[in-house]
Amino acid sequence: MRLNKFMAMSGVDSRRKCDEIIASGRVRINARVVKKLGTQVNINRDIVTVDNKPIRIKGNFVYLMLNKPLGTVTTLRDPQHRRTVMDCLPRLNQRVFPVGRLDYNTSGLLLFTNDGDTAQKLIHPSFEIDKKYLVTITGTLSEKEIDILSNGVDIGGFVTSPASITLKNTAHGQSTYEIIIHEGKNRQIRRMFESINRPVVALKRVAFGKLVLGDLQVGHTRELTKEEIKYITSL
Repeated sequence: MRLNKFMAMSGVDSRRKCDEIIASGRVRINARVVKKLGTQVNINRDIVTVDNKPIRIKGNFVYLMLNKPLGTVTTLRDPQHRRTVMDCLPRLNQRVFPVGRLDYNTSGLLLFTNDGDTAQKLIHPSFEIDKKYLVTITGTLSEKEIDILSNGVDIGGFVTSPASITLKNTAHGQSTYEIIIHEGKNRQIRRMFESINRPVVALKRVAFGKLVLGDLQVGHTRELTKEEIKYITSL
């Protein structure tokens, strides 16, 4: 079995992230550091460690949803010692990792699992999974601005795909829009609005494909239902 697949099935991270971990020299097979991508591992004989901790394929996968609070970093550990999304999780018997990321100042739906293959599918652009956000700005978008955002904008070397934008409400000089995209470029929505000189005041993800945040409280988690698990694992 390829080493990155073994690591993903052991709950380390997605295959893509596992390749980065391998290349960084953090993985050993039978006490020998391995950096070569594509390395094969004998799952019945070899001892694989990541950061000197042995790993093995998990018998049971974990799937969690978090309503991510503002001011948390989507990472397993932060060198600046800021609060991470891992600090929001309950005590678990198995190691999990976040599926994709939300920015420090973005709240809402964030998934966690130890199923690396499913995580890879969820974030891979070829699957074009819709992600729904609520975006709050000062003022109200003009028809021209809505057309620009809806048809795709250049956010610096990348032109976004068409997006769906719907006005949800206006109050106190601000407007909140529902926007649906299927890409996941770094700070994509903020950069889209910045391209038309409309800085984002607040941003929250409320749906990931058919998974909906609903009334899950900020900072709380829940396990996915059987139907939700069937949906994401059958993609």
